[in-house]
Amino acid sequence: MATVYYPAIIERAGDTFSVFFPDLKGLASAGDTIHEAAIAAEEALGVHLLAMAEHKEDIPAPSELDAIEADPEVDEAIRILVRGERPGRAVRLNITLDEGLVAAIDRVAGNRSRFLADAARVALAGRAL
Repeated sequence: MATVYYPAIIERAGDTFSVFFPDLKGLASAGDTIHEAAIAAEEALGVHLLAMAEHKEDIPAPSELDAIEADPEVDEAIRILVRGERPGRAVRLNITLDEGLVAAIDRVAGNRSRFLADAARVALAGRAL
């Protein structure tokens, strides 16, 4: 996976804030504060990029933050860059696991590869790579 930074616009929405990504139509998130909205935006971007890759959709390159024109209809609070991981191509692996562990995975997951990939993402989330 490659780290990418997509521009996002946080706008005022009454007493809360919503976030949209000019490069990724249909992707939005929100929060009660600007801080919460920015955190929610990173989570939403990650899920969205994975879904696009799984559906074999073209993932657009991020625009330059300064290149996005202001929309007079949007009550912008702030513009930010949101970090995401652009999925790469799948690589086939041959691994060895204890049969009991494989059975436990099979009881809770419909797809072993996805389960192991998700577990690896969680384990790596807090580590600097």
